Formats: sequence, C-alpha cells, structure tokens
Amino acid sequence: MLWNKIESYKEFPYELESELEEAVNEVKEALFGKNRIYLDDKRKIGKKGNTKNLPDGYLIDLTNNKDPKIFVVENDLASHQHLKHIAVQILEFSLSFESSKVKVKNIIKESLQKRKKEWSKCELFAKENGYENVDYLLESIIHKPDSFNALLIIDDLSEELETVLISRFKFPVETATLKRYRNKSGKVLYDFEPFLADVIDDTEKIEISEIDTIVVPAREDGFKEVFLGEDCWYSIRLNSSMIPKIKYIVAYQVAPISAITHIANVKDIKQYKDTNKYIVYFTEKAEKIKKVELGSLKGKTPQSSRYASKERILNADSLDDVF
Repeated sequence: MLWNKIESYKEFPYELESELEEAVNEVKEALFGKNRIYLDDKRKIGKKGNTKNLPDGYLIDLTNNKDPKIFVVENDLASHQHLKHIAVQILEFSLSFESSKVKVKNIIKESLQKRKKEWSKCELFAKENGYENVDYLLESIIHKPDSFNALLIIDDLSEELETVLISRFKFPVETATLKRYRNKSGKVLYDFEPFLADVIDDTEKIEISEIDTIVVPAREDGFKEVFLGEDCWYSIRLNSSMIPKIKYIVAYQVAPISAITHIANVKDIKQYKDTNKYIVYFTEKAEKIKKVELGSLKGKTPQSSRYASKERILNADSLDDVF
C-alpha cells in the first residue's frame, strides 16, 4: 500500500498483458529517459523457414554516443508466465533477430518514420556523432557484433527469475519492473525504477561512454582475504549490458580508512554461484594507487558497487571528483 494522511493506494494488478503494455506507453518518458526511444509496433521477425517471433517493441538507446544500442522488448506478467516460457521467448527473440537483421532494421526505420519527434531525435544523434543518416545509424547498431540486447518489462521480478536470466544467456538481458496502484476514486500511481537507474546515478560527472570501472566497497577482512588474497571480488550486482565495458575494478575501503586505495585489471565476470549476482576475476594482483578520500559530499560514499572511470579516479582529489 502507498499511504499518506489524505489518501491511500492499494496495488492494482494487471489482469491482461495489454494493460501492462498501455502502462509502459504511459510512463515511457519517465521510465526510459530523454535519450531513449520506445517503439511499440508489433511485427514478426525471423527468417522464412526459421523461428519467427513477435516482439512487443524496441528500445533505441542513444545515451552512449560511442555505443548506441537497440533492445528487443518483451512485456510479461509474472502471474501469467512460467519462468521457462519467459526464458524461451527471449532466446527465440535472439535467434529471430540474428537471422533477419535487415528486416529488423526496416521495421525500426518504418516505426521511426511514423513518429516525427523520434525520427528527428535520431537524425540529430546521427549528425552529431558521425553517421551519414538515420538509415546508416540503424545499420551500424544492428549489424555490429553482439548487437542483440533484450529488455524484459514485468510487473513482479523475483530473484529466481533474475538468476535464470543471468545463467541462461550469453547476451545482455536487462529488466524493468512496473507496478500500479489505485485509490478509491480510481486515480492510478505507477511504481518503477528508471531504466538502468544505477548507471544514471553514476554519470553525473562522466559520460556513459567513459565508464570502464566498477568501484566496490570493502571491509578490512574481506579486502585482505578476497580482494588481495584471492584476486577476485564476488556477490556484486551489475547491469548485464554494462559488463562488456568493465575493464577495471577498484576497492573503496570503508571506515576508518574511507578511501579508494587499490585497482586491478578485470580478467572475467561470471555469475556468482547460483545467484542473481556476479564474481569479478582479476588478471593479476591488485595495485595500490594514490588514496582517493571522502570529500565534502558525504553522500558520495559507495554503499554498493558503482560505475566510474579509471582516468577520473587516478586524477581525483576526492570522491567528489569521481561520482
């Protein structure tokens, strides 16, 4: 329940998947942000004679000017779908995408052409970032290696489903949860975290294209035994689409040290045991670097893993310069 002294809202579950789809369209600007474009046109993809599927939509992500992406979107109700169904659906999307990239590009291009505002946004992005036109921009995104990304929008995301999505696929699968609540007069509120909110929180000082490092808070015993002793760090939450960008891991030692002190090159990132978290393996022993201590902004203290830039860390006077 959502409550204040004036009114209360009780959870208002979706009965039909179409209701969730309508909710996504209603909140899309707040959910995805100004530099992402959501297209909800449904058309089959896949090569004739092969697996064919009907995605619920596409998300064009223009937040990273050096690496724009397209996510194939699946909207699902947790109460209506079995974990196996969701996993199979996403896998089939990937197969259809890979076998019909020209068709996917044309579908997205035609969807954009019907939306003047969205088309203009892609035109401006193309012009500012060295793409000849929108057609070439879409071509470049879809035909680059490992171009398939999936986005699951669901009303209730269980830890079990998160674990399945991490363990079953080699390609990135991001998730977004969208719940709705209603008061006695019928007024509706939506509950969600903005898409890739963890990344947004850490890009106040840097562009997404500059991210290459994960900063992890470490207590003294874990830091000595694991970070320095085992050349790894585990039970980390990461966005799957950000994993290819992570080249370094940095340790922030909590109080009484309260400073970034060591850095290591990342060798590999794998699922941690049978969980919805990750383990990061180092290529070699972590190196000590110039301390980056707390600045005047105490809220910058890492409470969990945070994205950052190696260059910015090495040149920082305090954490105020990092996040």
